[in-house]
Amino acid sequence: MTNVLNYFLYMAGWCALVFGAAAGRVWPGTAIATCLLVAHMVLTRDRREEWRLAVLAGAVGFVVDSTQVGAGLLHFPTGSVVPWLCPPWIVVMWMQFATTFRFSFRWVLASPGVAALAGAAGGPLAYVAGERLGAVVLGEPRTLALAVLAAVWATVLPALGYAARGPAGSYRR
Repeated sequence: MTNVLNYFLYMAGWCALVFGAAAGRVWPGTAIATCLLVAHMVLTRDRREEWRLAVLAGAVGFVVDSTQVGAGLLHFPTGSVVPWLCPPWIVVMWMQFATTFRFSFRWVLASPGVAALAGAAGGPLAYVAGERLGAVVLGEPRTLALAVLAAVWATVLPALGYAARGPAGSYRR
């Protein structure tokens, strides 16, 4: 799988999820993103490893975003099954994000320092973009919500990068 195709599949899924949630139509967006996740798995050689990373990232995302929802730092206007938990569509987004770890975002995750900086900047930016499109609402005070997002992503992204590299410290495709 090429890095360009990998990035395209991820961004197409991100758009389907965010625009679907913003329009109040989370299930079509979730179905599209899930199909793109499966397409990635079909196209990759090491499906077992890719599923492991996707499930791990989905679980981490569920805990991280549900904790922030419970703390009032995030609110998802549509798609929540249980009000104090993040909606299923955001878990699919985390899973789909994991498909980039050994491909298009590999260069970011190769260094824990770069991953931490990318997470601290990119995580909050993604949520702000989602907010501007209407898929999520950041809690008040807004600076606290953004600071927590930056800290969480500066921690989570290097940890997920480590999980993608494995104990040997190298990526397998």
